[in-house]
Amino acid sequence: MVERRSRRKPVLWGMAGLLSLVLLAGVVVYHRLNGNLRIFDGDALSRDRPAAGGPDAQGRTPVNVLLIGSDSRDGANRDLGGGVESGARSDTTILLHVYADHRHAVGVSIPRDSLVDIPPCMLPDGKWTRQQTGATFNSAFEVGGSADGNPACSQNTVEKLTGLRVDHTIVVNFSGFASMTSAVGGVEVCVPKPVYEGDLNPNLGRPGRLLFPQGKQRVQGQAALDYVRLRHGIGDGSDIGRTKRQQAFLGSLLRQIKGVGMNPATLLPLADAATGSLVVDPGLGSAVKLLDFALSLRDIELADARFLTVPWRYQGSRVALVQPDATQLWAALRAERPLDGSDADASASPGAAAQRGIEVEVRDGSGTAGLAARATEQLTLNGFTLAARAAVATPARRTTAVRYGPGQESAAREVAGLFPGAGLEPSAEPGVALLLGRELGTATASPGGASPGGGPAGRLPASLTAAGRSAADDPCTDLSYG
Repeated sequence: MVERRSRRKPVLWGMAGLLSLVLLAGVVVYHRLNGNLRIFDGDALSRDRPAAGGPDAQGRTPVNVLLIGSDSRDGANRDLGGGVESGARSDTTILLHVYADHRHAVGVSIPRDSLVDIPPCMLPDGKWTRQQTGATFNSAFEVGGSADGNPACSQNTVEKLTGLRVDHTIVVNFSGFASMTSAVGGVEVCVPKPVYEGDLNPNLGRPGRLLFPQGKQRVQGQAALDYVRLRHGIGDGSDIGRTKRQQAFLGSLLRQIKGVGMNPATLLPLADAATGSLVVDPGLGSAVKLLDFALSLRDIELADARFLTVPWRYQGSRVALVQPDATQLWAALRAERPLDGSDADASASPGAAAQRGIEVEVRDGSGTAGLAARATEQLTLNGFTLAARAAVATPARRTTAVRYGPGQESAAREVAGLFPGAGLEPSAEPGVALLLGRELGTATASPGGASPGGGPAGRLPASLTAAGRSAADDPCTDLSYG
């Protein structure tokens, strides 16, 4: 017996030593990540932000995350294809909406040349710019000319565009992206036709060597970066043409991570690989916060993670967002509606809301003649019951919101989904009230059963219900425009 115990001691001590080394390595990674994370100034966010999404009946809240891929021209990024100019540009932007159940998510790509309004943004010296109208979306990231870009300005712009409150913003540059793909052992992608050096660099003047053979393959590091940045030789050869390949890549990356396991052992090395390459909002400004957020996504199945591009069209050399489809997309996300059309018939049926007993009071602070009448008509067309025959006058206000009492947030979200830009305001008073502000004047309902964006009441357009892909889709399908 004594001899048997003595044999076990070296084994036990060996296991304890190994465990100590693992824990020590984790501590080292944790502190390195904490020390190298860059956090942008929260004071640079707009003073006038949309209301945060409130909890559902189970106390769960939706989360909106702005993901920005930066092609910074500084440091190691220059060697990875960042060019020679100084400063940073937003090469790729995706707004990720995680539904309140934390089992479904939608990533919406916003083309970088989209024409949008950029609200006032803070410069490095603390001064604020004037609002810009009809500017390209990616120019928001360039405001101030910082080497790290201006993620707060991009976040302000997305919140103004969508009416959604962005809870977190994450910026990763070329170097961080390449390191992360290597950390997970590569990502499976698909190439519809052989791609050569000349496709990646049209100035080469010749095909050059083969970079990607046709078909499925695993890429990491520089090759992964080349794949997501590739424009020429596939599809229409445009900048926006690569958006679908980027969405397919993210789906494959998610599939790879979930295959290994959504746990700290997988996620910490992944985050460590991006050390020094991430810029985040103050809410994600530590290793613990980053890890907690990543772990909160572990219950999302591949088929329930969808990617699509906001409805768009070319406008000369720029991109215009297609209306009313884009407005209806943002409204659906604000109202927590799925985009697969599963609820279209029920929500479009007049009387459906009334059957659930949703009564709405309309309070008009817009100062716009006829606006209250059109809003009440919109509510009636969608089956809501009016608390009073006429709108009640209320003090003037700029923004539109839906005020709701205890236990009535779900009903308030249904109402807000009909009025683009409407926020949510919890109240101790019972009931649901639509508070009309002057900014709704050009976006509200029109006679004949039109939704706030102009489409059929309550029904999502085919550009949303039939568009996009899931992370479970074959990586070889639907890879480009044109």
